[in-house]
Amino acid sequence: MYNAKLVFLSLLFLLGSLVVRPCSSYKITLAGTTMYGMNYDTWFTSPRIWFETTGYGAMFTGANFQGGHDLTPQAGLNEYGLAFGTLATTTPPITKSLIAKKPIASRSSYLKSILHNCKNVMEVKNYIDQYDHSTFLNDVFFYIDAAGQYLIVEPYTLTVGNDPKYVIANFCPSTITDYSTIKQTRYINGVTFLKTKIDTSLAFCTALSDTMHVCRQKKGDGTLLTSIWNLNRRIVHIYFYHDYTKAISFNLSEELAKGDHYYDIVKKFPPNAEYQQLLAYKTPSNSKFIERLLCILAGLFMISSPYFLISYFKNRNSKFARYKLFLSFLSLCLFYYMYCLLTVMNIYYFPAPYQHYKFGIISLASYLPYLILILVAPLLILNKKVLATNAWQRLASLLFVANNLAYLLLIGLFFYWGLLFF
Repeated sequence: MYNAKLVFLSLLFLLGSLVVRPCSSYKITLAGTTMYGMNYDTWFTSPRIWFETTGYGAMFTGANFQGGHDLTPQAGLNEYGLAFGTLATTTPPITKSLIAKKPIASRSSYLKSILHNCKNVMEVKNYIDQYDHSTFLNDVFFYIDAAGQYLIVEPYTLTVGNDPKYVIANFCPSTITDYSTIKQTRYINGVTFLKTKIDTSLAFCTALSDTMHVCRQKKGDGTLLTSIWNLNRRIVHIYFYHDYTKAISFNLSEELAKGDHYYDIVKKFPPNAEYQQLLAYKTPSNSKFIERLLCILAGLFMISSPYFLISYFKNRNSKFARYKLFLSFLSLCLFYYMYCLLTVMNIYYFPAPYQHYKFGIISLASYLPYLILILVAPLLILNKKVLATNAWQRLASLLFVANNLAYLLLIGLFFYWGLLFF
């Protein structure tokens, strides 16, 4: 059963790409001090900070378990003051190939190995240049060293800079010809904040991180962690779930002296009402029951679509036969929408109907909850007539009943997730 679910989800993944989560970052270098700030905007609920003594000692933060117990770093800092962060973004397709480079077997091991083996940005550039980093098509990586030099790593491009201030969000800098066209509010806020003044004090950086943070109306989702890294003193200050009144700090040297270890960040902070609301909000990303349920419904619609179509052509003269064509099309649409609900977590946290940044099929599919709400009563009435008159073959009738039960179940879920509100 478990293997079948993995195969099914893998097939779903091949049908399209995931919608990425927003983040934002900046660096400031002034009078020999470099500060690096990262807003980690995500719905993952198990953030950690951990320390590794292998090679150059380093600390990492992250909340995404990839490959079972393999917690992948989202940001980090090593004992030489080299830091990095990950910003998710959809990169433009390019035919350029890096097949002559070394393959990357593990995302987590690769990202950690860079901090364990490099002292500064130029060493990072040389290290990464050995690998086929084009496999990270939905990521841009931001590296900064204690001297203030930085490196932007895109799937096919490595760009070094040394501006005293730099702000980045979810976009590929190499594709931007006019930065005034960037519409991401968190990026605009950061650039505006730094326009007239730069400072490396913790108070200034906290205010900058605050103005760049995200807090959406639905369930308060947004910035899970804000980390502000002093690259010269090797200290990180962490704020949890966009509450900038409380912080915890870690000194890398002191923590490395304790050996390899980690802390659950949630346990380091007092209860946060918005975070508790997020924990209680169930989606496929945090509920195996919901994930399995949507897989079952997707399977039902995947079977129903071709079945009703074939049944129509085999029994086109039967009573109500023409409705099978509509049911076939509706099942196909709902199968695609189940795929979206399983893979595009933004749907659950952004206003309904969800609109992708590039209008397309997924944006149209987001109106399906409204369509199902309108159609459910007529379809139930039709189902009753089909059963009362024995108009269809038994399997077709039972499949129609199963679909109607699925519609009713989905309407309940749509209301729970707020997908039926403007």
